[in-house]
Amino acid sequence: MTDITNAPIHERELRPALIKGWRRKCPNCGSGPLFNGYLKVRDTCTVCREDLSHQRADDGPAYLTILIVGHLLAVAIHFVFVYFRPSPMTMVTIFSIGCVALSLYLLPRLKGMVVAFQWARRMHGFADKP
Repeated sequence: MTDITNAPIHERELRPALIKGWRRKCPNCGSGPLFNGYLKVRDTCTVCREDLSHQRADDGPAYLTILIVGHLLAVAIHFVFVYFRPSPMTMVTIFSIGCVALSLYLLPRLKGMVVAFQWARRMHGFADKP
């Protein structure tokens, strides 16, 4: 595959990049931390100096988190209600805590995967510099 200048473009594997993103590591080297804090993506990798400032994750990770957590908890709520019939306050307490915990766990990992996807597909300025 070549770009406009006919210079060869090295293929970036999607699956390893997504795994590195899930681990919240740099999609290029897999060693440097992707985030500076909970959700703030670093401008450059501290290990390989890959420029990560081009990422545009925006609302995508939040939508994915809501989609996944909503589907998992809907099934769990139905199962618990049908088979165990706990009191409403017990269900509200347990599933509220579960919803918040699962959301906080998934959000940075899904954001890492979105950034890694953009990097692997050379989106938003992640293309190699000539």
